[in-house]
Amino acid sequence: MTNTESPADRNQSIDDLDRAIVNLSARINVASHDLLILIRRFDERAGWLKWGFRNCADWLHWRCDLSLSASREKVRVAQALKTLPAIGAAFAEGRLSYSKVRALTRVANRRNEDELVCFALRTTAARVEERCRELRWGSEDSVGEANRAQAGRSLTLHRDPERGTMRITVELPLESGELIDKALDRAREASVAPEFAEESWSAQQADALLAVARGYLTGGSEASVGMAEHYRVTVHVDRSALTEGRGRAGLPVESIRRLACDAETVVVVEDDEGQPLSVGRKTRTVPTAIKRALWARDGSCRFPGCGNRRFVDAHHIRHWSAGGETALGNLLLLCTRHHRLVHEGGFHIEKDYRDRWFFKRLDGRAVPSCGYRPEDMRDDDVDAAGEYRHGHPSAEGLSMRLHSPPLTSLSPVIAEQSIPPG
Repeated sequence: MTNTESPADRNQSIDDLDRAIVNLSARINVASHDLLILIRRFDERAGWLKWGFRNCADWLHWRCDLSLSASREKVRVAQALKTLPAIGAAFAEGRLSYSKVRALTRVANRRNEDELVCFALRTTAARVEERCRELRWGSEDSVGEANRAQAGRSLTLHRDPERGTMRITVELPLESGELIDKALDRAREASVAPEFAEESWSAQQADALLAVARGYLTGGSEASVGMAEHYRVTVHVDRSALTEGRGRAGLPVESIRRLACDAETVVVVEDDEGQPLSVGRKTRTVPTAIKRALWARDGSCRFPGCGNRRFVDAHHIRHWSAGGETALGNLLLLCTRHHRLVHEGGFHIEKDYRDRWFFKRLDGRAVPSCGYRPEDMRDDDVDAAGEYRHGHPSAEGLSMRLHSPPLTSLSPVIAEQSIPPG
């Protein structure tokens, strides 16, 4: 295929390109109008019967290689234009796009047609869609759409054992979906912490959904230490996987250790084929009396700077599978997100020379007892407004201005901090 574009075409100015694109779009609008007129005539004469189709949309889908939904819309718009002369005239002149005409024909009639055309000519297609949707929902006929939306609500769960994930797909009426959105906003705002500043928006949304689910299962209790009394999730794991790091597990073994910190355990003895041989007595990892004492001592999540009182677990500092005791001196309260950070996130809990617990990051530095403050996450040469105090920004300072820096940029002085006694 030869390239017919001349060097002069490639050297057009921006203004020339702008005019060329706008003029071509107008011609496409005119051609789209002509196409719809032809489709209407073809439909009125039942031309689709010649090819053995049941309706014009099916024929258009086959003959013109359009999707079935697009074909149905074109037939609908083509028939609607027959009684809407003002919209048809503006469309034929190229002043209205097909996107605007498609929206207008859903609500226009002889009484409001002129007003809608005037509105559409001076605004964007998105605003036309919004106005027409509001008009459609403001009529008595909208009850049918409301019923269809309600009848079409659904939620599906798809488990992917290979990736260790679950995909949740939900469809709700718009007002119900907005309720979910507000609940996620509340849950997300309640769990903001500098340690998770690097996480994506979608990941924070997923955490918020999990927080909402936990809130329901705990009955909305503010001071709940673990949730073993409210629900049970069954996970199979070999004892050798927990104690020696080898064996079979239904989830990553460190995730199972986190779940088992404050949960009921049922000992099941199985043979090599996975067939149960005997089931042991159900035991609670953290007895109620110890939970009460733990709550009285800690009062909230013990991760520095957190203080979250909702959705907290009793964490074994030395895990029970490694010989750790279920004793007050071996337990700390951690909220769900910091509990995950300690297990899967690689953070460690150790004692300093004064026999006090403190948290260590992957790079070996200690987390300050007060937690990370906004000023800790800013370069020394950047003021509170994000502006450089003097000189040219360094490469590190430039990245700081765009987003929070990696935790490795914090001063080593924090290694001297530790958690005060409970």
